Amino acid sequence: MLVAPTITAFLPTAKPKESKQFYWHTLGLKLRSEDPYAFEFEGNGLVLRITIVNEFTPQPFTVLGFRIDKIESQVKTLQEKGVEFEKYGGLQQDDLGIWTSPSKAKIAWFKDPDGNLISLTEYENE
Repeated sequence: MLVAPTITAFLPTAKPKESKQFYWHTLGLKLRSEDPYAFEFEGNGLVLRITIVNEFTPQPFTVLGFRIDKIESQVKTLQEKGVEFEKYGGLQQDDLGIWTSPSKAKIAWFKDPDGNLISLTEYENE
């Protein structure tokens, strides 16, 4: 059994320059460290390690998610920075690309420079 572990999430990048700028400047995560193999970012006490790889094929499903407040304003801010939000034909999304799930959580998706699918989720009553 693990005792009080700190979780680190991992994502690959074949575009290290673009990824560094995206996670640091566009998303606003704190750059903790960088070396020839990876970048480490911090967000609200958790660590995201972006590992540099030679080749990468993104998956068609969400690989990283952020729990946030005030999703509408955060989506608008990211759109102003050039982030494009995904629209899916089978979901009833609003003009910003936000879908309200059956649980009333509000979710929006976008991709990083490598095509990794990322979600933003605002939970009701949080």
